[in-house]
Amino acid sequence: MPIKILVVDDSSFFCQQLTQILNSDPELKVIGIASNGKEAISKARELKPDVITMDIEMPVMDGITALKEIMKTDPVPVLMISSLTYEGAKLTLDAMEAGAVDFLLKSYESLSNDSANNTQGLREKVKAVARSNKKVSVSPVTTPAKSSFIKPSTAVSSSPKKHQILILGASTGGPVVVQKILTALPPNFPVPVVVVQHMPATFTGAFASRLNGLCQLRVEEATDQATLEPGKILIAPGGKQFYFEKRPGFSVVRIRPEDSRVNYQPCVDVSFASAAKTFDGAVLALILTGMGADGKEGARLLKQKNASIWAQDEASCVVYGMPMAVVNEGLADKILDMDDFAMHLQREFKL
Repeated sequence: MPIKILVVDDSSFFCQQLTQILNSDPELKVIGIASNGKEAISKARELKPDVITMDIEMPVMDGITALKEIMKTDPVPVLMISSLTYEGAKLTLDAMEAGAVDFLLKSYESLSNDSANNTQGLREKVKAVARSNKKVSVSPVTTPAKSSFIKPSTAVSSSPKKHQILILGASTGGPVVVQKILTALPPNFPVPVVVVQHMPATFTGAFASRLNGLCQLRVEEATDQATLEPGKILIAPGGKQFYFEKRPGFSVVRIRPEDSRVNYQPCVDVSFASAAKTFDGAVLALILTGMGADGKEGARLLKQKNASIWAQDEASCVVYGMPMAVVNEGLADKILDMDDFAMHLQREFKL
């Protein structure tokens, strides 16, 4: 039985193109079209789709307002359609926190030229969203109160010497989980933190800005040769590759141009491999929700250096792909629910 899709967009051209591409796959079937958020709520209730593609900016009612209502009354996996702008990125991140599973960049050109890569990528993303663990979508993200932490102590001395850096790798569903983990880190967290999240170039700056307003640590989008230091979280920039480099007495990050030989920009495998080379076994790596297997080979290299790997469990993943690949290879030291990472990190670093 094909996956039933409700397409929501105020552009009739976009709806027509999207419907044509999706219906060309026998596993997919568009069962309805809505031109605004209010109509989307009504049709979601009436048609019971398996997945909804939802534009953000529409007349009558915007996509985020509609998303929140649908999550409240008729929860269903939602793929947001976002413009490739900084403001579009901010709104998309709001939508992810409100319950959307993933997002697709809105490009009339990519839908018009009907290239095999564009159309197949779109269909695969819709399938992944439809099969996602939608229970995760309705759980709110809360920022822990500062009083929940043990009072700050001297930073470096409180950390086990084996960890010099904490690295998080994530894809689909990652922004919500990353936010939950990072907002729980206290101001005295003793090692640098790096996030490698699959995201377009225009989105990572907005993601860093959002987290900086929520976290007790400073959060920045990484720039080439930025210094790694405790008290700072660096977000790998979208559309580029993220490496590490040792200098006398300190370490920096290196940002390199997009590599066409690699599927993801940034790529978790690339960054994990660089961490294994730079920090030997003194790495704690978290592999979080996401499609595919990015991170598995990098985790293998880290384990060869006796680094620690923690994976998110299946029940709390939006898409159990990346963590599953690591777990199935026997590379995970711990398998944790998304709500338990913070507690285990505080224990690991004796905070």
